Amino acid sequence: MTSALQIARSGLDALDQRMRTISNNLANVSTTGFKRDRAAFATLAYQDPRQAGAPSGADNQYATGLGTGTGVRVNGTERIHTQGALVQTDNALDVAIEGAGFFAVVMPDGGTAYTRDGSFKLNAQGEIVTTNGLRLLQGLTVPDGAQAITIAPDGTVSATLQGSATPVEVGQMLVSRFLNPAGLEPRGDNLYAETAGSGPAQAGVAGVEGAGSIRQGALEGSNVSTVQELVDMIETQRAYEVNAKVIKAADEMSQYVTQNV
Repeated sequence: MTSALQIARSGLDALDQRMRTISNNLANVSTTGFKRDRAAFATLAYQDPRQAGAPSGADNQYATGLGTGTGVRVNGTERIHTQGALVQTDNALDVAIEGAGFFAVVMPDGGTAYTRDGSFKLNAQGEIVTTNGLRLLQGLTVPDGAQAITIAPDGTVSATLQGSATPVEVGQMLVSRFLNPAGLEPRGDNLYAETAGSGPAQAGVAGVEGAGSIRQGALEGSNVSTVQELVDMIETQRAYEVNAKVIKAADEMSQYVTQNV
């Protein structure tokens, strides 16, 4: 049989994981495009010495069973992909997605990653890249000598060249969507990777068929609520203290039995 010590220990382990999840959320409260995580718990297997409905006599049955839980574990961490607040920056290369979707970028190994961080820059070749120098999957290049860059809500990128009043279209930023964005694998640096759980990326025009539209001159902030995280932290701390008291009480009971029985 699983002892109360083991059950309480599983509670401490699960609550420690929840506290680390909350800590990571609070640490990223100012991270552009960050999505908060939520720890989900699940009970461990029950020990059932007696099943409900088992015979209790010749013509009678037990109305309820006799079962003891064996503890708890973290079933997973769910990423909450709600919209973060948009912060106006007035920088022409800062873009935010209003709604569902991600920007697709090319990794150094040739693979594709996805991000909600639209704080783009121009590299030495005039390509639109992330802060870490990763190119957009569409490979957009701004002509040399461009005086102004305009990004439309549908992702169309135009540049106004010196001596010309007519903007030149240089390409289009596409938005990639997933059936289950919570299944994406976080890679750090505000990047996500496609997994079997997320489903394949569905690239399309911004603002069409459920894809979010693009807002130029703004960045999406974190969707972490500091107040909610602090409330969750206090709740987790109190639950941790209770489980620690259970361990102490169970240990004292074991000592009493050992010394007096």
